Amino acid sequence: RESALEQADEEEEQKVFQNKAKPKKGASHAITKSVNSDAGTTVKQQKKKKVADETVDRRTVFVGNLPVNCTVQALKSLFKEYGQIKSIRFRSLVPAEDTLSKKLAAIKHKVHPNAKFVNAYVVFKEECDAIKALNENGTEIASGFHIRVDIASKTSSHDNKRSVFLGNLSYDISDDAVRDHFSVCGDVVAVRIVRDRKTGLGKGFGYVLFEDTDAVHLALKLNDSLLMGRKIRVKRCGEKWKAPQKCPNQSCAPKDRVHAALKNKRCSRDSFVGEKAIPLKKSTKPKRLKTIPKDKAGKNK
Repeated sequence: RESALEQADEEEEQKVFQNKAKPKKGASHAITKSVNSDAGTTVKQQKKKKVADETVDRRTVFVGNLPVNCTVQALKSLFKEYGQIKSIRFRSLVPAEDTLSKKLAAIKHKVHPNAKFVNAYVVFKEECDAIKALNENGTEIASGFHIRVDIASKTSSHDNKRSVFLGNLSYDISDDAVRDHFSVCGDVVAVRIVRDRKTGLGKGFGYVLFEDTDAVHLALKLNDSLLMGRKIRVKRCGEKWKAPQKCPNQSCAPKDRVHAALKNKRCSRDSFVGEKAIPLKKSTKPKRLKTIPKDKAGKNK
């Protein structure tokens, strides 16, 4: 009777424990559902934000190589004929002091004295107006400042067939110095020098976009030409630079090949090369026992 009562008590305890565990499982399911729903909403929000950013980029125009003293009113007067402008913001500013932010430096006009140019983004209300504003590409907004105008969208393609890559440029070179150097080859559409965001100095390389592909052939002839005291490197866009081989195998004389082959053979026969031992190859065949004739076997006995 006592054992039967103990079994009954154990069964009741198990039932109570299972009943308690059931709502926990339901709560965990509810939590997972809420997490999944939150993740779904965040993904949807990210997609919407991405689409919104792309639409804004299509309506935004990048204006490069502007003088430091350029103002918002000057840009508005330049681009207002193409459509309604929603906003203008300056970028690539180098503050005069490290404590100042770029935004505050732009408002107070406290720019580093060595900084010579700034960039800007002009946002239009309509996408077609931004496309019309590309007509201002290459216009001289001030003496020695030909601006570069392009759509800020990431989908904007760059024609490599009409472009050349420039290397070994001076760090303080200007866009117009490069434009003047390559204007002999043909009409220059745009010049882009890759610069450091913090200091505004060039990184030593850039690109030149021409109107026609014929100008690229003439630009390649300016390879190793002097520009601001440096021999610049000019290549087609997409070409990889290959280091010259010091001693290719084909340039070796036939006698040298013979000597090298003999040395390799000798090294393979020797058991030691330098300080490293070459282990001898062991034959995998099992050794056979020598058969002794019966007559000799009897004599030995």
